Amino acid sequence: MSKLLSQLVGVQDQLFAVMIQQLESASGNPSVDIRMSTEVRAKVLEHVRSLGLDPDDTTGQELFSALTGLVEMHDRFLVERIGGSNPGDVADLLPRIKKLVDTINIPKSVWALKHSVAKKLIKANPPKNVMKQLGYRSVDSMLKRESIDELLVGIRFLESDIWQEKLITKYSKLHPSDFENREIEILLLDGKKWGGKAFTYAKSHKHNITNLKEMGVVAILPLPVSNMPGITIVLIPRIIYYINEVRTYSTYFKHHQVKNEFGETLVNTLLEDPSRHVTIAGQHLHWRVIHHFYGKESVTHPEFFEPHILPEDLFWRKAEQILFRIEPALHFWHEMDFVGEIFEGKPVSFNLMDVATNYINKTSYERRYFYHMKESLWNELFIRYLDYPALRNQVRMQIDYQSDNQFI
Repeated sequence: MSKLLSQLVGVQDQLFAVMIQQLESASGNPSVDIRMSTEVRAKVLEHVRSLGLDPDDTTGQELFSALTGLVEMHDRFLVERIGGSNPGDVADLLPRIKKLVDTINIPKSVWALKHSVAKKLIKANPPKNVMKQLGYRSVDSMLKRESIDELLVGIRFLESDIWQEKLITKYSKLHPSDFENREIEILLLDGKKWGGKAFTYAKSHKHNITNLKEMGVVAILPLPVSNMPGITIVLIPRIIYYINEVRTYSTYFKHHQVKNEFGETLVNTLLEDPSRHVTIAGQHLHWRVIHHFYGKESVTHPEFFEPHILPEDLFWRKAEQILFRIEPALHFWHEMDFVGEIFEGKPVSFNLMDVATNYINKTSYERRYFYHMKESLWNELFIRYLDYPALRNQVRMQIDYQSDNQFI
């Protein structure tokens, strides 16, 4: 059992050892954890040297500062690539970021709730706070003049959690015929139109991106500041991340479209987001891991997903893989999303989203951010075990069973 991986994911050694033992035994003892630990150490050594540091004499603070400085430089490179000049000019950069993401050549198709159905739901359940914010007395007038996608995003930060939960529970009555295939919508909300609640939401969540999985929407919320260096290198990978997320849930909804409990599954997923979609060697996997595994270029599309989930539905590429095609200097971050090194008992993350978040928030070394590295490492570990037929067959048997218990 790799102690490094245990420390990086933040799981007690004994618990991690039991999990790895189960995975190893079920897959034929391929030593995936040891080989992955060796790979992580090798990547750290290589990238520490490329930063001009001595791997044998570098403190955590020095590494943290070097990574933060590199992100600052790469942010300037990205700003130039999208036609900007001032890395902190929020008003100038947000529309440029949206334009870039709109034109990135990656699949953005999703299976989403029809706009006409969403409008009926809102008409039957008028969002009073949204209507007040936009100056409408009539829900019909609002629906006629406003984008339903934007209204639903506004509900996210203007209506109470209880109100939103009541709306989502209405989805239990939805049917697959209420959904359609269309492109993901990238929205950029106007700060003057949506006001301080949008700012508060962004501040409380520590970022200004949100998404509507059932609608196929990724939204960029307005920011209450005019100058924020780092906004470009933070937002572009985060938006790509959420495009992947929306498409991941889209395939999950499509997978359940022929099942009796379709509406209930939709509600449960949006409210609770359960993680026990598939179990391998006693470990519960989120659908995200299944989607990412079968979205790899090296994996053949399985027949048991057809006819509802097609190969293009599973397309999934890491943000870093897309970013260095936009700006070659960012190749430094490629395949580093699951890499970290332990200092003072906590990881220093090489994950671009973590490092960029530390930079834009001016986070101290002691309070450094490494959430995305941990998530990526967990996913990568399970994805690598799924390369082995015994565990992949466990996934197939469960999905085949789920498919047999359906109606047509």
